[in-house]
Amino acid sequence: MPVEMRMWRIDGEEPKPLTTSVLPAEKDLHEFLKRDPSLLGERLLVIGSEVIAPFGARLDLLAVDADGNLNLLELKRDKTPREVVAQVLDYGSWVSTLSRDDIIDIATKHLDQPFEAAFEDVFGSAPPDELNGDLCLTIVAAELDASSERIVTYLRSLGVPVNAVYFSYLEDDGRRYLARSWLSSSDEATVAAPSGSKKSKRAGWNGKDWYVTFAGGQRVWDDGRHWGFVCGGGGKMWSQGMRSLPNGARVWVNAAPMRYVAVGRVLGPAVRFEEAQVRVGGEWQSLVDQPLQGYYGADPSVADDLAEWIVPVEWIDSRPLEGGFWEKGLFASTHSACKLRQEFTLERLADHFGIDED
Repeated sequence: MPVEMRMWRIDGEEPKPLTTSVLPAEKDLHEFLKRDPSLLGERLLVIGSEVIAPFGARLDLLAVDADGNLNLLELKRDKTPREVVAQVLDYGSWVSTLSRDDIIDIATKHLDQPFEAAFEDVFGSAPPDELNGDLCLTIVAAELDASSERIVTYLRSLGVPVNAVYFSYLEDDGRRYLARSWLSSSDEATVAAPSGSKKSKRAGWNGKDWYVTFAGGQRVWDDGRHWGFVCGGGGKMWSQGMRSLPNGARVWVNAAPMRYVAVGRVLGPAVRFEEAQVRVGGEWQSLVDQPLQGYYGADPSVADDLAEWIVPVEWIDSRPLEGGFWEKGLFASTHSACKLRQEFTLERLADHFGIDED
């Protein structure tokens, strides 16, 4: 049976059915979803409208979700079931191959701000390293016929990530309403279907830039800035992050509360705090002997995973907390250290700190 949506208004003891009407034009759905894709029931960022594919077709709407997965929305309009399903599958075969750079190029043409900033506006964080890991195909209709329902249901049973959403347009005493109904609920997961090649969907890494967090506990950024070190520990996740930093790596330091304060080069491997040395006046000296403001722990009986690990750094540029830099879309992570892949962040930081890139 095709999907049907009915609504009633309760007047006293008597339910009054709302009149189902026809949208003035199905293109109105396109505009509604373009302005507010949350009509579909989840937060989405529309990154393209009437996107032109290399083979000349125009995709109605292309959006991205909080996990970086793409959502292709195609309106049924006056197409037959066979036509609309074939079309959304055809378009999906192309969208599944889009690289991270392709996606950002599409978004740049559509959005009035950088993709990374728009993503943070909608989802509250920078975009993930990988975009287009999965794809969702959605047929949007003002009405859904039995044939379309059968085809979409069959494709879903084969693991094709396709669904259909039906919008009813209702009127009541001069007021207008949209009611939404999905053909299959979101918790009816399809079998994982093979997508296009994942080559270049993950942000590339230049082999030298690392992100470092200087925050938490009793750590004080002025210590790291003055004596030339970054640090992390108190658990396996954070101690291993510090120990992963290679000698010669370029590190970009994000200090609480969420601001980039320095860029420098690693001078040596991570060592436990009680054994750490830093460069003072061109000479290596014990960090424990320096007048530190914070507390970093110096108990040799503590297990390595729980200990504080120190990485000596030569600062290229470092700023006090009040001189830190932040803007929407910059990369941030709870890891103590990780590879910094996001080009948007690297470009903004290089510009802010006056770093010339070859």
